[in-house]
Amino acid sequence: MTRTSGTQGGPVTLSREGLPSWLDPVSRAAETVAPGQLSRFLPPENGTGRQSAVLILFGEGERGPELLLMERASSLRSHAGQPSFPGGALDPEDGDPQGDGPLRAALREAEEETGLEPSGVQLFGVLPKLYIPVSGFVVTPVLGWWRVPSPVGVVDPNETARVFTVPVADLTHPDNRATAVHPSGHQGPAFLVESALVWGFTAGVIDRLLHFAGWERPWDRDRRVPLDWRS
Repeated sequence: MTRTSGTQGGPVTLSREGLPSWLDPVSRAAETVAPGQLSRFLPPENGTGRQSAVLILFGEGERGPELLLMERASSLRSHAGQPSFPGGALDPEDGDPQGDGPLRAALREAEEETGLEPSGVQLFGVLPKLYIPVSGFVVTPVLGWWRVPSPVGVVDPNETARVFTVPVADLTHPDNRATAVHPSGHQGPAFLVESALVWGFTAGVIDRLLHFAGWERPWDRDRRVPLDWRS
């Protein structure tokens, strides 16, 4: 889906000016965290992989800090039905994948998938590039502050099933945490929030962000949640 976005044309930059103080730990973590501290799946050294970006958007909701997530349509070829950050592959018009291309792509994809108004988002950090082996995506996680909130919702049902926000307090609550067990045997962090099971790449990034921001609370790592074989 192509849509004219306010991110096209001009430069897209990072700024920490005016961020709420509760985002300081996240901003500091973005400056210091190493790729291997976020995931064991890192981009191939030979440079292969499809360049993509996701927007990790923090807002201020009725219950305090929150994250914007979406649920991918069940008809999609990759990661169908999974909760995720807004995002997708870089388009040529996004620009240099090693420059501000991922910033522009993260905003563009978020607008296309959730109807988000990009001008209300202040990008303040970028995490190291990570890799999703099952789909071959090299992902740049882009951190944003929802400085001026705008209405969001499903734009294209063929791409997105649901758009929702999750309070950080729910993500850190021990009752909402578990270890997801894939039929392949792979295990990873999971969150049971907003009638959704967040797992895989998205849950892994959230888990590490909570840890390095100092927001993590002790939780039962022996609690297992099996994933459906279709996942």
